[in-house]
Amino acid sequence: MRTLTWALHINQMTMKNTLITLLVLLLGMQATLAQNSPEQQEIIELSKTKWQWMADKEADKLAELFDDKSVFVHMGGAWGKEQEVNIIRSGGIWYKKADIHEVSVQIIDNTAILLNRITLIAEVGGNEVTNPFEVTEVYIKKADGWKLGSLSFTKLMTPGGQ
Repeated sequence: MRTLTWALHINQMTMKNTLITLLVLLLGMQATLAQNSPEQQEIIELSKTKWQWMADKEADKLAELFDDKSVFVHMGGAWGKEQEVNIIRSGGIWYKKADIHEVSVQIIDNTAILLNRITLIAEVGGNEVTNPFEVTEVYIKKADGWKLGSLSFTKLMTPGGQ
């Protein structure tokens, strides 16, 4: 009887160890699959930097990042690089803080498409507003690095944008 109890105990321990090992392997595989390529990570970091420059009203840095043919789509309309830079410089729109909830990047040849699900705190015409957005950013790889070709805000109808 004692031998049988001992054998069952060892069998249970082996089963637990096997299950734990399997769980660790599955989690490791999931983490590996979720990792971004170095190029995707570069775009994610560039986007984060852009949001910070927008918050800091760094219009000159943004003007370097924005392609000359870039377009910007907002709730109030669409316009080009010059108007976007001037709006940021003048404080017409102050992108105070972008809380990023989700980010994904797809790279197709020399084009990167980044999707950000954010909650944006901004000051528009002197009034602070908070809105949930899905933001589409399109970057084009040029000889001198990545340039922003398009920035488009889609307002989400879900609370908190999450």
